[in-house]
Amino acid sequence: MKILVVGAGATGGYFGALLARAGEDVTFLVRPARAAALRERGLRVVGRDEEWTVEPRLVTADELRDPSGSSGSSEPYDLVLMSVKSTGLDRAIEDVAPAVGPDTAVIPLLNGLAHIDALNARFGAPAVLGGVAKVVTTLDDSGDIRRLAPLAHLAFGEQDGTVSARVERIRKVLEGAGIDAPVPADVLTAMWHKWVFITTFGALTSLMRGTVGDVYDAPGGPALGPALLAEAAAVAEAAGHPVPEKERAATLAVVSAPGSPMVPSLYRDLAAGRPTEVEHLFGDLTSRARSLGVPTPLLDLATLHLRVHQRRATTAGA
Repeated sequence: MKILVVGAGATGGYFGALLARAGEDVTFLVRPARAAALRERGLRVVGRDEEWTVEPRLVTADELRDPSGSSGSSEPYDLVLMSVKSTGLDRAIEDVAPAVGPDTAVIPLLNGLAHIDALNARFGAPAVLGGVAKVVTTLDDSGDIRRLAPLAHLAFGEQDGTVSARVERIRKVLEGAGIDAPVPADVLTAMWHKWVFITTFGALTSLMRGTVGDVYDAPGGPALGPALLAEAAAVAEAAGHPVPEKERAATLAVVSAPGSPMVPSLYRDLAAGRPTEVEHLFGDLTSRARSLGVPTPLLDLATLHLRVHQRRATTAGA
């Protein structure tokens, strides 16, 4: 199976590295600066008492558009893993377009749901599968992928819930690389449930500017996580995707842990002064809440907080 991974960051880079290490035909679509770094150091995975490197096959957007170069290819890919931040989605869609043919399957690894509409509009809904990625990785200062927990989970499936032949082929490839690759009965519902988790987790840490443990250990802190979860879950339920009690309990366990050092990537971006995915994750959710008649005062406050930061970060980077 010919695979294109769009981006070589903490998530896509990790999945792509696992696939490449397993001998799959993997190419990474990256920006020129990232390509230069990867050609010099290789794509390295470190942490949790392991360190390994793959020599990645790389292509830039210009090379993909002009396959006459040594890195380009005129043949469409079988599978595209779209692993970019939502702020770069529009550009990534145009960059990857030459790689998408009539039989290409596109699996986005973004959180939230707005990207599904954008991908459907550009490539057609039959080409686009739903995807839910769960890894605990980050890029360190050297550009290496640092693995923080033993998790490599990529749930995916057809938007209409059918278990197609291509889904079975993709699952076999992913599992062969050591990736947990379940096919949920309704992948859009699974995406909603991940959205509830990530907005609860993100709102808790970004509003309070601290780790889960910092918040929980402060007077009054234990009440915030459950209150945020109740709002996010209410939006999902009103949209027709109620969160089962088992998943609620799992989310509460994460956001209600004394002394926990955990923070999401959104918080790391916030703390570093970088732009965040506020509109894709929070703006879209609170907008849907309003249209569904669901009050979300805490999530609205988190959205405003992140929007103020976003304006400052964007202005500073201009």
